[in-house]
Amino acid sequence: MSDARPLLVFFWSERSGPARRMESLLAHLARKERTRLRVLRVDVDQQPHLVERFRVGDVPTLVLVKGKRVVDRIEGRASAPAIESMLRPHLAAAAA
Repeated sequence: MSDARPLLVFFWSERSGPARRMESLLAHLARKERTRLRVLRVDVDQQPHLVERFRVGDVPTLVLVKGKRVVDRIEGRASAPAIESMLRPHLAAAAA
């Protein structure tokens, strides 16, 4: 059985201050929405093939994948309200 929850991919790097500052926000979001969302951290220095595949230019970048397709993304540092706004329509659909 496959997991139908949307996947939020967090592209980060230890060298990126903005990405390090977003880590706790993403950890909180992963716990809060664990029944409706999967969160995956990708270190851009360790996974260059994923950086290329998802066309990541800035770190941090959030990529939302649903049904094996990228449905939304945020490049650069993002606030909790901005992330929740991006996720809201996709999580509502997942819960239905």
